Amino acid sequence: MRIGLSINYSGGFKEAAAEVADLERAGLDVVFVPEAYSFDAVSALGYLAAKTERLQLASGILQIYTRTPSLTAMTAAGLDFVSDGRFLLGLGASGPQVIEGFHGVAYDAPIGRTRELVEICRKVWRREKLEYQGKYYQIPLPAERGTGLGKPLKLINRPVRERVPVLLAALGPKNVELAAEIAEGWQPIFFLPEKAGEIWGEALAAGKAKRDPVLGDMDVFAGPALAIGENVTPLLEFVKPHLALYIGGMGAKGKNFYHNLATRYGYGAEADRIQELYLAGKKEEAVKVVPDQLVRDISLVGPAGYVKERIAAFREAGVTVLNVMPMAATPAERVKLIEELRSLV
Repeated sequence: MRIGLSINYSGGFKEAAAEVADLERAGLDVVFVPEAYSFDAVSALGYLAAKTERLQLASGILQIYTRTPSLTAMTAAGLDFVSDGRFLLGLGASGPQVIEGFHGVAYDAPIGRTRELVEICRKVWRREKLEYQGKYYQIPLPAERGTGLGKPLKLINRPVRERVPVLLAALGPKNVELAAEIAEGWQPIFFLPEKAGEIWGEALAAGKAKRDPVLGDMDVFAGPALAIGENVTPLLEFVKPHLALYIGGMGAKGKNFYHNLATRYGYGAEADRIQELYLAGKKEEAVKVVPDQLVRDISLVGPAGYVKERIAAFREAGVTVLNVMPMAATPAERVKLIEELRSLV
């Protein structure tokens, strides 16, 4: 089992890089750089490539709407080059709040666009002359939609790898099925091991039935909060605002993926109440409604023996990478947590 974590995208590159270098020495295997509406992830990833030696560098995530497929492929090839083949291309649809609210781009057809984007990226990495006529992307652009002067081109540089690993963040059945079919890795959110088969098993099986064997086995990246010790249980309270934000505030009623997931986990009434309070501006009250058991089950928080048992549950559910959120106040404490986790996995 490998260990990963995400850096804080609102901080400084130099401070983050110094900490990541220490975490690498402590046994960290993968570092994710998110991209929301702060600095772009690519700049930080390039900086980290120069400051690290062994660990993999992952975009966590690049949104499928904010770059053309060809630029996404170029960016991934460039990051793979500067990191000597250590890059993972994390992709996801994000949500209408960011895509339409910040980028001004319509949030439409996430599944179809993701499939076509990945197909185009792989053609670029193979240095094929880029000709692609899909439903959402047409390369070169047809004459009736442009000048008619566009000609098929291929990537000038030779990539380090012909296939940069693709990691898809996905929650809904169709999205998860697509990840299991076309991606090297899948990143769910709020992963609850005992419910994973019930929630995603059918979609994963359907996708794997269509999977090209050349892709190999799919990695599963779960993201539990992490705290190890005899008196760390109170730290679970700090997970609740994050859950309340997603369950309550990431989408309108009927259009919130995270609310739907909590409902499928068996917390429908609580999810409804969290959403009602959050959308009414009563965020602190919404946090208080987040179920203790849900927080406990999706986290790695407790004494070492308990954490080891929960790691076994994640492994049994198919998780291959623990992309943890260390609950520690200082870089030194986060490094210590990663060292402790390494001894348990």
